[in-house]
Amino acid sequence: MATIAGGNIESPTPELIAPRWHTALLIALFLGLAVGGAFFQRHARSQPEMLHQHPEVAPLYISLIAMEWGLVIYVWRGGLRRTGTRLSELIGGSWANAKDVLVDCGLALSLWAVWMLFETMWSRWLGPEHAASIQTYLPQRALEIILWIGVSISAGFCEELVFRGYFQRQFDTFTGSRWIALFLQALLFGIAHGYQGIEACAKIVCFGLLYGLLALWRKSLRPGMIAHAGSDILSGIFGI
Repeated sequence: MATIAGGNIESPTPELIAPRWHTALLIALFLGLAVGGAFFQRHARSQPEMLHQHPEVAPLYISLIAMEWGLVIYVWRGGLRRTGTRLSELIGGSWANAKDVLVDCGLALSLWAVWMLFETMWSRWLGPEHAASIQTYLPQRALEIILWIGVSISAGFCEELVFRGYFQRQFDTFTGSRWIALFLQALLFGIAHGYQGIEACAKIVCFGLLYGLLALWRKSLRPGMIAHAGSDILSGIFGI
C-alpha cells in the first residue's frame, strides 16, 4: 500500500540511471526547441495576422503526441535499459487498491488548486503576458478536442517522466544536491517552452519547481502526472 512520506524528504544520492552522453543529447534537444520557440515568437510578432486565424491543428496535435512518446522511448530504450533501471522505478509509488488511487488523485487536485492560485496571483501582480499568444492553436472542433485530450494525457505522463523523473534523478547525481537538481530540471522545463515567450517560460519554471517538490516529497510521479494532464485538458478546452 502506498503511504505518504512525512516531513524529511532527504535520501541517499541516487546512481546514474543513464549515461551522461544520453542526458547531454536530450538537453541539446530541448535547447534546440527553445531556439525554435524564439523564432516562432519573433515570426508571430512580425506577422500578427497569423495568430488571428485558427489553423489546421490536428496534424500538429498528432505530431506532438508522437514526439512526447518518442521522448519516453528515448529515455527508456536509450538510457534506462543501459543501467538496468525500470520505468516503474522512475515513476515510483504503487496502487494496491482504490484507496491508493484516491490519495494520489486528491494530491493531484490539491496541486492543481495551488497552481491555479499561483497563476491568479502572477497575473494580478505582473499583469498580462506580452508574448505572442498561442490561443489560436487550442482546440475548437470535436476532433481537435479529442486529439487535445490525447496530447494532454501524453504530456502529463511523458513530461513528468522526463523532467521530474529522468532529469531530476540525473541532475541529483551530477550535482550531489537534490535542491540544485530540482531547480535545474525546472529551468530546463521552462526553457523547453520557449515558444510561449519569456514571461510564460518564467512561470513554467515555477510549475516545474512545484511539481518537482511534490515528486520529491511523495517519491512518486503519479500525482504530478494526473495533475499535469488534467491541467492541460482544462486549460486547452475551457481556458482554466
